[in-house]
Amino acid sequence: MEYFYVPPSHVAPPRLVIDGEEFQHLTHVMRKQPGDEIRVVDGKGNVYDVRIVDTARHAAHCEILAHREMENEPEISVTLAAGVLKNGARFDFLVEKATELGVRAIVPLATARTIPQHAKTDRWQKLAVAAMKQSGRCVLPVVHPLTPLSKFVAESSASRKLIPHEKETSRTLRDVVAGGRTDTVLCIGPEGGFSDDEVAIAVQAGFVTVSLGPRRLRTETASITAVAMVLT
Repeated sequence: MEYFYVPPSHVAPPRLVIDGEEFQHLTHVMRKQPGDEIRVVDGKGNVYDVRIVDTARHAAHCEILAHREMENEPEISVTLAAGVLKNGARFDFLVEKATELGVRAIVPLATARTIPQHAKTDRWQKLAVAAMKQSGRCVLPVVHPLTPLSKFVAESSASRKLIPHEKETSRTLRDVVAGGRTDTVLCIGPEGGFSDDEVAIAVQAGFVTVSLGPRRLRTETASITAVAMVLT
């Protein structure tokens, strides 16, 4: 069944309304008509099986047939913070795959070695919407504005805070995850990695350095690998 997204404000049981870009996709791309049944998610953990009642005035009015919560969602919350990449397509890929795997939030980081000084937050949020629907999720990860690393680590409050680092050799992420599943923040460096000073700041803020293995990984590869280890 095809997935569509509406914000919670568009849901008023026993009805909901699909408009905007999702309406255009519903009617012009998927060619859905009154009487067709589809699946709608609100990005806040709610899933609705609905029947389209009418598609007048640039909006689809739907009857809610069934409601479920947190379907296909991980039991734990994972926040992925990663250095912004010079190649925008690679960060696009990171956002898509991290969303598919189940992260709850994505934080683009500004670090000593990040080259871009801006973040394409709106674009990445749209990519997260598409990846949420494609993967059958019902929680939409929040893509935060570009955040300095020092600010991010100082404000992180998850019970497990991890920073993969190539100089860590004794403690692996796999070993840490084997200790149990809990809400986690992952902090991944940009091209060139974190500086020693940045790692020290993170450790002082309660982050634990871990190894992802002996090979040097690209930021997007390290991000996907780390998220997959924590969530699977």
